[in-house]
Amino acid sequence: MDGAARAAVHPEVEVNNRARLEIVAAIMLAQFLGALDQTIVGPVLPRISTELNGADLYTWVVTSYLVTSTAAVPIYGKLSDFVGRKPLLIIGILIFLAGSILSGLSQTMWELIMFRGLQGIGAGALFPISLAVIGDLFTPVERGKYQGLFGAVFGVAFLVGPFLGGFLTDNLSWHWIFFVNVPVGAVSLYLIWHLLPMHRKEGATFSLDIAGVLTFTAAVVPVLIALTIAETNDWTDPAVLAWFGVGAIFAAIFLVVESRTGDPMIPLDLFRNRTFSVSAFASFFATFGFSTLIIFLPLWFQIVRGESTTASGYLLFPFLIGLIFSSIAAGQFVSRVGRYKVMIIGALALMAFGLALFSNLRGDTQFPILFAWMLVAGLGVGPTMATFTLIVQNDVPFERLGTATSDLVLIRQIGTSVGLTMAFTLFRNNLSWDLLRTQIIGAGAPAALMPAAPPAGFDMGSLTAVGGAQGGGILAQVPAAFQQIFETGFHNAFSIAVADSIWVGVGAALIACASTLLLHEKPLRAHFHAEQAARSGVHTVKSPVTTEPAE
Repeated sequence: MDGAARAAVHPEVEVNNRARLEIVAAIMLAQFLGALDQTIVGPVLPRISTELNGADLYTWVVTSYLVTSTAAVPIYGKLSDFVGRKPLLIIGILIFLAGSILSGLSQTMWELIMFRGLQGIGAGALFPISLAVIGDLFTPVERGKYQGLFGAVFGVAFLVGPFLGGFLTDNLSWHWIFFVNVPVGAVSLYLIWHLLPMHRKEGATFSLDIAGVLTFTAAVVPVLIALTIAETNDWTDPAVLAWFGVGAIFAAIFLVVESRTGDPMIPLDLFRNRTFSVSAFASFFATFGFSTLIIFLPLWFQIVRGESTTASGYLLFPFLIGLIFSSIAAGQFVSRVGRYKVMIIGALALMAFGLALFSNLRGDTQFPILFAWMLVAGLGVGPTMATFTLIVQNDVPFERLGTATSDLVLIRQIGTSVGLTMAFTLFRNNLSWDLLRTQIIGAGAPAALMPAAPPAGFDMGSLTAVGGAQGGGILAQVPAAFQQIFETGFHNAFSIAVADSIWVGVGAALIACASTLLLHEKPLRAHFHAEQAARSGVHTVKSPVTTEPAE
């Protein structure tokens, strides 16, 4: 291939193959930083809330991070299309590290909530801009093999996070689960600063869509608050309905504002693009679907099988093996064959089948059977991690690549939030006194020991507590001769409630699968929107390592 042809393939960022791989490694490290934080903090939160005397504020530590990161995602994506990926990714990492240090220094629960919110502002840059950088560096026909690696990043983070969090907390203190982000982030910053080229739109003028930012935030925050409250209250609770109502009002205002803004934060006309709208819809329900498995399996391992927090994370290994393998394999397949529709439909169908297998979960389900179910589900989940991003980046104009990528990440994040909340709420409704009573009597307990109504002071919410008495303290109230029977019945009831709740994930996966039938498969481009890049006035600022021609 001559020099002119090479320039046509990569008109925006001309780097040699070694530099491109180094940049991919730097970007993967940035994504690992965000993924590790999510997997390392969750298992330790019960201990943190206990030490800071803030058990009643437990969910707000998660919500504050989720609110700010969700609101920040489209802002970073939009800005990166104008000022370049590099400066915003660096700014995001710096904010994230500042929030990590302050979170580690927190002495009260409210301080931790506030600083986790700051972390979220920085985290909003990590995932969308990292994916957009891959879109900048590689042609669509090449991207699959590299974007498939990002599914592996999440898998590794799931493996490392629980162990590292437990080790640091047990041997140092919980503060170090935040401080550990600093060395990882510092290496990522160094590599990105020195390796990542910068591109910008020459002569472009950009004014931040303040009205869009404010109304979008005002729409997202109440909805996430409502979802958080719904985890411990009924969906019909006045507070839940009120917050949903506020969110809906501001969502309507946001749509009006964006439709009248010349340079909107989230261009609504993107949804007129069939590929983007179908991919966004399918991504929402795909993440909705498999998030149900992520929330229930560790809980089942800890409560029914008595595993530790760290061990419950490692018992997800078969699921992660399937996810990592299929994510990488799907990327390689798409890059080689250039087709994706049949593969993504098959993957979503396999995900639905894998989730449906868990409807058979019972208290005595053996690990080999459970591991096989996890492997099947993981094989179905893996291709969804990167393929939809590849499809969208292949179809949208180059000048909107960052915006479209960040909007897709945003929709996935909302899908995860909604899926986790709905599944857990359904689980709480399924785990009723009637189910508990039926299963305990079915295990051999005398009916006289299980009244038709729960005893006074019985807290159904305590059934999901980890580390307390099994069965919400029921065992302490029954004769020793029947305690094993009661425990067996409780484990069966708990497992049935989990199994029935998984059906909401199956339904979501089937909706995602059906929606992908509407995709119009388009050949992956073997060039890089060269004519669009020229029209949009993209100018490349080369870093010192990027001056060699592509090999």
